[in-house]
Amino acid sequence: MKKWLGVLASVGLLCMLATTVEAGTILRWGETQAAEHVASKMIERAAKKVSEATQGRVQIQAYPNSQLGSSKDMIEAVGLGTQEIVTEGAANFGQFVPSISVIESPYVWRDAAHLAKVMAGPIGEDLNKQLIEKRGMRILGTTYYGVRQLTTTSKPVRTVADMKDFKLRVPENEVFLAMARAWGAKPTPMTFGELYLGLRQNVVDGQENPLPTIESGKFFEVQKYLVLTSHILTPRLVVINEKSWQAIPAADRRIISDAVAEAIAWNNQETLAAERVLADKFKKAGMEVIQPDVESFRKPVLETLPKMFEAKWGKGLFERIMETK
Repeated sequence: MKKWLGVLASVGLLCMLATTVEAGTILRWGETQAAEHVASKMIERAAKKVSEATQGRVQIQAYPNSQLGSSKDMIEAVGLGTQEIVTEGAANFGQFVPSISVIESPYVWRDAAHLAKVMAGPIGEDLNKQLIEKRGMRILGTTYYGVRQLTTTSKPVRTVADMKDFKLRVPENEVFLAMARAWGAKPTPMTFGELYLGLRQNVVDGQENPLPTIESGKFFEVQKYLVLTSHILTPRLVVINEKSWQAIPAADRRIISDAVAEAIAWNNQETLAAERVLADKFKKAGMEVIQPDVESFRKPVLETLPKMFEAKWGKGLFERIMETK
């Protein structure tokens, strides 16, 4: 009899444990970048802190390297609630909140501190409110992804005139497409996962990304020239499905927010540090580093994009961001 009571007690304990596990929260966080990229390591850092602070009640599962799909796939999945979290470029959310794409427009940011101040202030709060209301997604934080630079397979580019008819891979959003056209290039959208092979096979003439992404994507292996155009300081948004967020107890939401904020601060410092040394690393690997006429790239973009997108972004929003001190 005692033996059976012991068995029943053990079964009961296992049931209780199973119920506890089932009652826990699992958040799947998708990322297009490779596992070794700082953006993917940021997820692991946040996940560890959240698991420890909640004693395992909340588990963040990292899915780097486009395991959950392309940028577009994951954003749609987070909107639908079939995936909980994604980190993606701000302009990719412009399909839901048109004005949000302004924060990934060329030449709008002075530096990472300017970006952080604006996104923590009224402009960032308003964009978050719109994304929640229109698509059921919440911005948990804004990461500094780095300053985007141009690489080319075989053509040295020194002024914007050298970009005429250049097949430039860009992300599939209209701000990047418009920028490439303003330069006289032929924008060629291509998913990030296809980019390395596309460069190696000369499907495109070049691409543009921050230095840490050029490193993690190994694009420097198949590109001859690094052209320091510094055209876009890229913010990437950490976004969570709003229903998933509201289903989490308030105390755990605070833990997640704090962990994400700490991980983002770490990501930003790591990215800034990497940018200071990577150009030299690529040079030693065989790339030629070119200091172009940046103003020749800047001028046609600022002459066209703010006017082109004013109705979408909201009158004066681009200027308000630039003027924020």
